[in-house]
Amino acid sequence: MTEYLKKATLTASSGASDVHELVQGILNDIEAGGDKKALEYATKFDKYEGSILLSDAEIEAAIALVPKKIKADIRFSHDNVRRFAEAQKATLSDIEVEVVPGMVAGQKTIPVDAAGCYVPGGRYSHIASAIMTVTTAKVAGCKHIVACSPPRPNVGIAPAIVYAAHISGADKIMAMGGVQGVAAMTFGLFGLPKANILVGPGNQFVAEAKRILFGRVGIDMIAGPTDSLILADKTADPLVVATDLVGQAEHGYNSPVWLVTDDRSIAEEVMRLVPTLINDLPEVNRDNATAAWRDYAEVILCSDREEMAATSDSYAPEHLTVQAQDLDWWLERLTCYGSLFLGEETTVAFGDKASGTNHVLPTGRAATYTGGLSVHKYMKIVTWQRSTREGAKPIAEATARIARLEGMEGHARTADIRLAKFFPNETFDLTAED
Repeated sequence: MTEYLKKATLTASSGASDVHELVQGILNDIEAGGDKKALEYATKFDKYEGSILLSDAEIEAAIALVPKKIKADIRFSHDNVRRFAEAQKATLSDIEVEVVPGMVAGQKTIPVDAAGCYVPGGRYSHIASAIMTVTTAKVAGCKHIVACSPPRPNVGIAPAIVYAAHISGADKIMAMGGVQGVAAMTFGLFGLPKANILVGPGNQFVAEAKRILFGRVGIDMIAGPTDSLILADKTADPLVVATDLVGQAEHGYNSPVWLVTDDRSIAEEVMRLVPTLINDLPEVNRDNATAAWRDYAEVILCSDREEMAATSDSYAPEHLTVQAQDLDWWLERLTCYGSLFLGEETTVAFGDKASGTNHVLPTGRAATYTGGLSVHKYMKIVTWQRSTREGAKPIAEATARIARLEGMEGHARTADIRLAKFFPNETFDLTAED
């Protein structure tokens, strides 16, 4: 039976403001007003009046500002993400199968034409998000990729983001943030092609814009505050567990972190260590982590590992770490998570930055029904069929009868006409009655 040693006082949705009307209004304004209106919002919210689409010269100038060591780290991360995306793409293939003699059905994978990749650049410069979103779109085969990131007032996009987007394969880099950036990609402003899909994390305004636009364009997911859960048994190192919890709590004041364990001493020691580790962070990180731990964190004591696994699956965390014995058992047993980190030799930050798996992941229990961003998100799986006349015969007969049973006479007659044309000397029973 589970016991809460620490219970959250708030949830990720607590105190959330209703931003729908504001975002809808901005989208309507920009769609009606085009480039000019988008620029007005950029001036208002981004406090930036520089180039919107970076020229080759501006890209090269930004790249020149990135230290060599950081460039090497970005290339390392890009190479890992690219290799993993290429392996993912290899799992999809065009197929065809003869469903009945003469009737062949097939599957074909086609990348979308234009992808819009949003890269956060507010409180933190999400260099890795540029790598995660643009690289996967490039590997998928998208013909045109826009990387969009909020510029800093009177400065522009962080040079490291520009470099990451450039080497990852962005065709255009746009200095525009928030709803106006999402709108510009969707509506095809500033000479850009209209995006077929929007991907990448963002604040509540970006998330709401994607929610409103979904259907008109594809999206990766509607993301809320990031969340993380650690499963730890008696073999776990409390200091490592506590450090990992704090590392994820710094994302934001409302970023839930959860510890699930079957060992009371581990739980108590982690609870003792976390406040000390938080206090040792720089102030901007400390404020977020303090609020997240105080208001949203939970520590749950379970009776055994099966109960731990069941608890984890019910939370369906974005990030799930296992620091316990018998990692193969956990890999086989666990079913609901965005990305899984097995053993203390790996950690969520590895996946966030450089190990190759994508860090754009489902939050708020969305892992119960979807995974994270992958090369597959940029690809349409479409079907086709071809038939001989003999192969069409049994399909047409069944179609006519089923359609009439449904009351869809027009559908039935599209089968009838083919049978009459292909087999004029044969008689068919095409009624739905015995």
